[in-house]
Amino acid sequence: VQLQASGGGLVQAGGSLRLSCAASGRTFSSYAMGWLRQAPGKKREFVASISASAGSTAYADSVKGRFTISRDNANNTVYLQMNSLKPEDTAVYYCAATDTWVIVTTGSKFNYWGQGTQVTVSS
Repeated sequence: VQLQASGGGLVQAGGSLRLSCAASGRTFSSYAMGWLRQAPGKKREFVASISASAGSTAYADSVKGRFTISRDNANNTVYLQMNSLKPEDTAVYYCAATDTWVIVTTGSKFNYWGQGTQVTVSS
């Protein structure tokens, strides 16, 4: 499966961004999806995940209540709506897919990765 993330940019603290990830190459609705991020000098960390059917979601504690993951299986796209952004949200955001139906919250369990999109939040 090929993944193409987009929607990153520069935003002020308190602002919003919506990331998109378009998938191709396999049946999109058969695998769970996720977003992870990596800030400069830090390890890549889990942000959010959604099951294949969109029936379940999971979030990192640091983004709960501010970020929302969703998917459109008809259009092979997963989204990450990010509200109330903070400078500490600055990172390269990656979308990823896993060969399972259920959500995963560990980066090593994702099988396919997109190229990443930069999100920069200014204070």
